[in-house]
Amino acid sequence: MNPKQTDKHSAKEAERQAKEKVRKKASYDKEQVIEETHRLDKAKRDEKRLAEEPEQLAKEQARKEAWLTRERANEEAQKARKARE
Repeated sequence: MNPKQTDKHSAKEAERQAKEKVRKKASYDKEQVIEETHRLDKAKRDEKRLAEEPEQLAKEQARKEAWLTRERANEEAQKARKARE
């Protein structure tokens, strides 16, 4: 290679490295945006879950109480049937 070709090769290599650096930076920035979006989405889901949790607990408690009431009524009915026999 003559000096002119070497300079041209060096310039092309420098340009290639600069483009690669820009590409990597863009890729990194894109990943950062995606991670931030996921983090914000998770925070919103967690916040919503925390807001709904007391309501869910109240519903669960009401279901348990209703089940217990039915069980007690069934036991009472069964006792009444046995007492009649």
